[in-house]
Amino acid sequence: MRVEPHSLDSFVHVTKRGTRGLPIVRDDADKRRFVRLLYYANDQHRDYFWEASTFGLGEFGRPVNWPVQEPLVKILAWSLMPNHFHLVLRELIEGGISKFMKQLCGSMSMHFNKKYDESGSIFQSSYKGRTANTRGDDYLRLLAVYVMVKNPFELYPGGLKKAIKNFDAAYAWASEYPFCSLGDYTQKRDSFIVSKDIFGEIFDSPEKFKSFARESMLYKLDRMNEIELQ
Repeated sequence: MRVEPHSLDSFVHVTKRGTRGLPIVRDDADKRRFVRLLYYANDQHRDYFWEASTFGLGEFGRPVNWPVQEPLVKILAWSLMPNHFHLVLRELIEGGISKFMKQLCGSMSMHFNKKYDESGSIFQSSYKGRTANTRGDDYLRLLAVYVMVKNPFELYPGGLKKAIKNFDAAYAWASEYPFCSLGDYTQKRDSFIVSKDIFGEIFDSPEKFKSFARESMLYKLDRMNEIELQ
């Protein structure tokens, strides 16, 4: 997969898919581990036995003998799907995105293979990265909705079209959904993972984000209906 050129402070939309479209997580324990990895893999200090080292310290506990966290990236938005994930990242050090993705995906593959007695990478080749800030604020607004609303809406009971038609109920459901970052922007939670950064500037209130998301998803529904009629 192609990674577009980017530099320090670039905003990059990263996607990573399971090989042959297969799942990269199979149960809630796998999903919760992914959420924790977003925190523990985002560090210049690397402890390959981080699960054992942090046992009993809570979801994002940090051992006293570890140095102060030095993040590789800022994570602005994310969503985990059964066979892929989306991240919007801001690179903080040279090569930070590449190093973060290597640590994240390497740990996921090793854990998956050990747990399910399989072998090889669970991912389809390398990750895809599209530089977002070169495309302007309109693109960034739509990207936020795509990652944090459209993707979890696909998992809503009844599917995407039902979610859009029942927008308020689906939006409330997605805000509580623990495997995407929408709850950080609707003020349902305040995580150790997400830095609102540019999205916090563009959408300076939860109401503004919800209003834009509604408009964007209704437009998406119109386009889906047009395609079906054709």
